[in-house]
Amino acid sequence: MINLPAFSPQIRDFSGKKLIFDRLRKKYVALTPEEWVRQHFVNYLLTCKHYPAGRIGNEISLKYNGLKKRCDTVVYDHFGHPLMLVEYKASTTAISQEVFDQIARYNLTMRAPYLAVSNGIRHYCCQMNYGEGTYCLLNEIPDYPELAGKNN
Repeated sequence: MINLPAFSPQIRDFSGKKLIFDRLRKKYVALTPEEWVRQHFVNYLLTCKHYPAGRIGNEISLKYNGLKKRCDTVVYDHFGHPLMLVEYKASTTAISQEVFDQIARYNLTMRAPYLAVSNGIRHYCCQMNYGEGTYCLLNEIPDYPELAGKNN
């Protein structure tokens, strides 16, 4: 069970594998435990937090230390700059320091002002302060108008 609003994802079988429709990528993708969390979290951002679908990307490529990596979800501002990076884990995976370290490494390249992690049960979001080299853990995921308004 996950701690996100219920929705009815499109799921189908293909050659014995379950697939789920990713409305952002506009295609069916393998239904893994992490993907289940991603689709529910993105639905939450879209329907509850007013994030525009056109400003969210899933599986965004980046380079870190010369290696190609993929950020699970990136939210962009109206200029196309990263506002928030989101990292997902399966609901059976605890959110640990290692998870935060992973998204922080990705953010060395992206320099987004917000970072979020979720395993579908627990969700954390922090706001970065690059000037002071600190971050502040937020009580909840900000609504998009609030998030975008602070970074214009």
